[in-house]
Amino acid sequence: MKTMGLSKLVLVRPKYFPDAQADAMATGAVDILAGARVVDSLAQALSGTISATALTARRRELATPPRWARQAAAEMIAETALGEVALVFGNETAGLSNDEVSLCRHWALIPTSPNYHSLNLAQAVQILAYELRLAAGEVGAPPRVADAGKPASHDEVEGLMAHLERAAVASGFLDPAQPKRLILRMRRLFSRAGLEHEEVAILRGMLSSFEVKN
Repeated sequence: MKTMGLSKLVLVRPKYFPDAQADAMATGAVDILAGARVVDSLAQALSGTISATALTARRRELATPPRWARQAAAEMIAETALGEVALVFGNETAGLSNDEVSLCRHWALIPTSPNYHSLNLAQAVQILAYELRLAAGEVGAPPRVADAGKPASHDEVEGLMAHLERAAVASGFLDPAQPKRLILRMRRLFSRAGLEHEEVAILRGMLSSFEVKN
């Protein structure tokens, strides 16, 4: 991270932290570990961000279309002009769960040989950190679209999802005993749309009005 100019590290439920072995391996970069924030969940880690990109090599059902690492890095750098973004990695053994990937607006792949695509966590982090550094030097902020608003934060989108699920259950449209994939599909829809702050407010206002009528 430090080699590529990155400094903000958030750890979700680390098995050991602080850790003497990590300090020993972080030659000249112990300050990154010292400044790391430790949280209990990925949702907490993403609080305050406007966009998150998950790194995973496995095919994800109902996920948004993936980006190659280079494209994802360029898009992330462009998005930093609008707010804080996050790059999300799973642990060394299990990677990211489907639920964790669903919390991220995008997901990305590192192009490897189709016959062998094994990368350990440190390698994957280094590759993406490198791509982000390249993108930061080559890609400026894109021109703003006329009347474009502020991107919705992770917290705002999660609030909308909870409100939508609550309203769907209350109306009888969604059976909580057999939810099937409605909420996952709605997440996919909103991820493709790239919701803005004002749009989330409109949708939640509509849901509230429906709830009053019911």
